[in-house]
Amino acid sequence: MAGVPFDKMQGKIWLNGELVDWADAKIHVLTHGLHYGSCVFEGERAYGGVVFKSLQHTQRLHASAKILDFKLPYSVEEIEEAKAEVLRVNNFTDAYLRPFAWRGSEMMGVSAQKNRINVAIAAWQWPSYFDPEERLKGIRLDIASYCRPDPRTAPVHAKAAGLYMICTISKHAAESKGYADALMLDWRGRVAECTGANIFFVKDGVLHTPEPDCFLNGLTRQTVIELAKARGIDVQVRAIMPEELDGFSECFITGTAAEVTPVAEIGPYHFTPGEISKTMFEDYIAAVTPASAPQKVAAAG
Repeated sequence: MAGVPFDKMQGKIWLNGELVDWADAKIHVLTHGLHYGSCVFEGERAYGGVVFKSLQHTQRLHASAKILDFKLPYSVEEIEEAKAEVLRVNNFTDAYLRPFAWRGSEMMGVSAQKNRINVAIAAWQWPSYFDPEERLKGIRLDIASYCRPDPRTAPVHAKAAGLYMICTISKHAAESKGYADALMLDWRGRVAECTGANIFFVKDGVLHTPEPDCFLNGLTRQTVIELAKARGIDVQVRAIMPEELDGFSECFITGTAAEVTPVAEIGPYHFTPGEISKTMFEDYIAAVTPASAPQKVAAAG
C-alpha cells in the first residue's frame, strides 16, 4: 500500500452495520467528530487471522465512548463479529484494524446530544510502525515540548481522537529533526509515554515503567508486564523523573503498532538494546502468534 492514499485503497469497510466499498465509506464535512473531537477508536492487530486481545479492545472502545458521554449502538458481541467479518471479506490474516465511533452531522455546535453515533471498522496491511533496520538497533526519540495533560483537564483514560492532536504535533517536530518519535512528559514534569506508545526502562535487571495515571494504560503495555512477571523479572510501576534516564541501561516502547521496539537514544540520553529488551520482544511475538502459525522474529504486518 506504499504511496497509496487511504481514501484510494481497495476493499470493504464495515460502516453502521453494513459492508461498503472502501471508496463509499464517507462522512459529511460538517460532522461533529471532525470539528469537536467527539470520536473514539482502537488500534488492533491480527496475527494469523486472530486479533490479539480483541475482546479487551472492544470493551475499551465501549468504555472510551462512555467517558465521552455517548453509547455505542452496537454491543461488544456485534463489534467482535464485525471485526471478524472485515478480516474475512478482505482476505486478511495479518492486518491492522481500526474500529472507531463518532458523533454525526445532525447538529453542529458544542452540544450535540442527539447526533447519531456512527461506528466503522477498517482493516489494512500495515508493517512495523518503525523502519525494520532502525528498529533492531534501537530508535531515536526527541523530548516533546507538549506534555500529557492533567486528568482534571481532559478525559485521559479514553482512547479519544482529540487527545492525539499534541501527539501529531510532537511526532512531526521530532521527525523534522531526524528522530523517529518523541517522549512526552506529563504536566508534573514526569516521564509519561511516547506519542503513540508506552515506555519501559531497564536498570540492574529490573523493569521500570511510568504509572499510567494521566495516559492510556495500553494493552500491549499490560501484556509486556505480564510476560516480564512470568519470566521472574521485577516490574516497578512508578513515577519516573527525566533526570533518572541517565541511570537506565535499556529502553523500549510498546504499542499495537510499535509492538516492542528498542530505544537507543532519548535526547541526550543513550541506551543499548540488551537481553531484557530482546526477551520482551521475542516473548511478545510468541504471545501474539497463534499456536497454529509459525513463530516470527520480525515485525508482523
